[in-house]
Amino acid sequence: MTSETSETSASETSAAYGGAGTGAPGHRLRWNKVPEVTAYFWIIKVLCTTVGETAADLLNEKLGLGLTGVSLLMSALLAVVLVVQFRTKAYRPGVYWSAVALISVVGTLISDNLTDNLGVPLTTSTTVFAVALAVVFVAWYRSERTLSIHSIDTPRRESFYWLAVLFTFALGTAAGDLVAERMALGYWVSAVLFGLAIAAVALVHFAFGLNAVWSFWIAYVLTRPLGASMGDYLSQPTADGGLGLGTVITSVLFLAVILGLVVFLSVTRKDVAGPDRLTPQGG
Repeated sequence: MTSETSETSASETSAAYGGAGTGAPGHRLRWNKVPEVTAYFWIIKVLCTTVGETAADLLNEKLGLGLTGVSLLMSALLAVVLVVQFRTKAYRPGVYWSAVALISVVGTLISDNLTDNLGVPLTTSTTVFAVALAVVFVAWYRSERTLSIHSIDTPRRESFYWLAVLFTFALGTAAGDLVAERMALGYWVSAVLFGLAIAAVALVHFAFGLNAVWSFWIAYVLTRPLGASMGDYLSQPTADGGLGLGTVITSVLFLAVILGLVVFLSVTRKDVAGPDRLTPQGG
C-alpha cells in the first residue's frame, strides 16, 4: 500500500474497494490510530488510571526529585512516547496504551502540582480543567466537524484527541479529589460512587439515547476518579482506610495485568474494527 496516495479513511473506503488492504490503485488508506471502545478498552483504561495514581505517588516518594522534578521527568517520557505514537501508521496497542498510562501519571501530577505546590483550591482547578476540556472540544469540532474517536486518522485529529485525553485525566483527578475532600466517603465508597455514576451514564445512553460521543467522554472522565479510588484503597495504609499493599505492589500488579491484556490484544486484535484488522503490523 505504499504506492497509494489519497487521503481517504480506511473505514470509509474499505467496502468500496473490496475490503481493507485491497485499496484501489492510486488511493492511500488512512487507518484509525485508536482502539475500538470495547470491554477491553474500559478495563485497561481503569487500570491505567489506577497506575497513574499509585505510580505518581511511588515516583514522588522513591526518586527524591520532588513533585516538580517527577512531573518534568514523566512529561519528557510522555513526549517521547507521543512522538512514537504520532509516527505510527495505525493503532498499535503497546504504543497507544503506554501513552495512556503516562498521560494518566502526568495528568495526576499536573493537578497535584496546582494543589500542593501552588495552593490552587480544588474547586478552581476543577473548573479550569473543565473549561479547558470544553475549549478543546469546541476547537476540535469547529475544525473537524466531529468528535468521533472512530476517525482519528490525521495528525490534527490525533492532536485534539490526546489534548482532550490529558485534560480528562487532570479534570478527573481534581474532581475526584474534590469529592473525596468534601464528602470524606473513604476510598472504597468513592469507588462504588464513581462506578455507579458510570453505570448511570451507560443507562442514559442505552435507554434514553444520550449522544454516544458525550456518553463516551463523560464516562472517560469518570473512570479517572474511579481508578484513583481503587488505587488508593489498595495501596494506602489500613489506618487510613486502605488495604496497605503499598504503591510498589499495587503499581506492579496493575502494570502486569495491563501488559498481559495489551499483549493479548496485540495478538488477537479484538479491539480493532473489522476492516482495520488486516492492517500491516509494521510501521
